Amino acid sequence: MTKKTTTVDKADASRRMRKFLPILKKKFPDARTELDYKTPLQLFVSTILSAQCTDVRVNIVTKDLFKKYKTAKDFADCDLTKLEQNIKPTGFFRNKAKNIKAACKVIENNFGGDVPDTMELLTTLPGVGRKTANV
Repeated sequence: MTKKTTTVDKADASRRMRKFLPILKKKFPDARTELDYKTPLQLFVSTILSAQCTDVRVNIVTKDLFKKYKTAKDFADCDLTKLEQNIKPTGFFRNKAKNIKAACKVIENNFGGDVPDTMELLTTLPGVGRKTANV
């Protein structure tokens, strides 16, 4: 049995999305994430922390976390053990801390400290798959 591959016409997909976005916005006008954030970086970190964790717990942890780490450089340069301890209540803290630190190094070095805003670029970051990038 051979595996069937499909190709996606990006222009067609974009046209279809533009058609359906107004419908979704009308049906779900107040749709938003439950994660508390003020910047794209904060949303990025919160999204990583939310894996296998409730948004309520993430919001509790990030309330103090974002006071300590304000920029991608702060996360990139932080002591990994301290970051692990700061995010421990979210579970899987070692892997999450490693990915946050590594991704923030790439964000700092390759994107001038700004979180990239395309699926293609986001998925180049350590620990970021399509699910995280979609947020």
